[in-house]
Amino acid sequence: VLSHTAGYIPINPLSAILHFSFFALTSILPMSSSTSAARTLVELRRIATLTRGGENSNHIFAARPFSSDVVISPVTVSDPTLSSSSDSNGKASKWWLYLPGAIAFGLGSWQIVRREEKIKMLEYRGKRLQMEPLKFSGAYPSSEELDSLEFRKVVCKGVFDDKKSIYVGPRSRSISGVTENGYFVITPLMPVHNYPDSVSSPILVNRGWVPRSWKEKFLEASHDEQFADPLPSPSQSDGTRSWWRFWSKEPVSTEDQVPSVTPNEVIGVVRGSEKPSIFVPANDPESSQWFYIDVPSIARECGLPENTIYVEDVNENVNPSNPYPLPKDVNTLIRSSVMPQDHLNYILTWYSLSAAVTFMAFKRLRQKNKRR
Repeated sequence: VLSHTAGYIPINPLSAILHFSFFALTSILPMSSSTSAARTLVELRRIATLTRGGENSNHIFAARPFSSDVVISPVTVSDPTLSSSSDSNGKASKWWLYLPGAIAFGLGSWQIVRREEKIKMLEYRGKRLQMEPLKFSGAYPSSEELDSLEFRKVVCKGVFDDKKSIYVGPRSRSISGVTENGYFVITPLMPVHNYPDSVSSPILVNRGWVPRSWKEKFLEASHDEQFADPLPSPSQSDGTRSWWRFWSKEPVSTEDQVPSVTPNEVIGVVRGSEKPSIFVPANDPESSQWFYIDVPSIARECGLPENTIYVEDVNENVNPSNPYPLPKDVNTLIRSSVMPQDHLNYILTWYSLSAAVTFMAFKRLRQKNKRR
């Protein structure tokens, strides 16, 4: 009966049950009700075909029962190639969840390399600072010679030209828990004539830290010298001598009397220019504003060649009655802005972040697999 009514032979028992139900409903219910029942049964038939694979065809054939004019349109089953492509895209997208963990792991490994390089650099500086100081009295060195002298102690003798001092800062200094702002004073060390141990050419010396009042007094003195206009005496203006010198029997010395000069001895370390960060303002020589040490610019401002040697004073023999300028400590020259311990902290941070992000990605993918 079912085969005569539906127009085809059912393939499996589930199809037979569905067609029997369809025949019973169309026989009992009126036309409008049988139409909705037919649609419901066709939907059930489609679900059964997709889930159990009972039909070999890609379509469910239309049925036209004798008690209804309802025509059941064919329903197309989804293409298996589309589902396979979507699965491959889903598997590829899963790997993107592990990308942040891989990046954090790479940064942690990079910090290991940086830490090893920093340890070697600090050991190199420490060994050079422990060497015996060199007696420096040569001329202006080349760039290669200057690189070979960096972080070597040198002994220089000469006279400071205080009028050409440069104040770099502000630089803070903590004394007994109290922070005080000041400056580094850089002064040219000039040669002394007829002195064998003196430097043969001027060098720049960072004499150490001074309070802010030093710069204020220096600027006031420089301002007064610029506007000072000393009036010459009448005898000097017309080139004549005074009357008492004419009658005086004392011989007049025509040679200039050179006052005796005591040279200053500097024990320092050869250094180079500082590398300022992006937050440090640019130097302004016209307004005497120096925020970082730029050796060529400072030498040019002092009237010296740009390849002038720059030395930082590390002499520990400080006079207690006159402590300023306060020279730098040798240990501060070995230190760096980022020490090996800081790199170790970065390593632990990046590796911990990598482990946490990777675990979160794993839990996320595991939950999706359970839902499926």
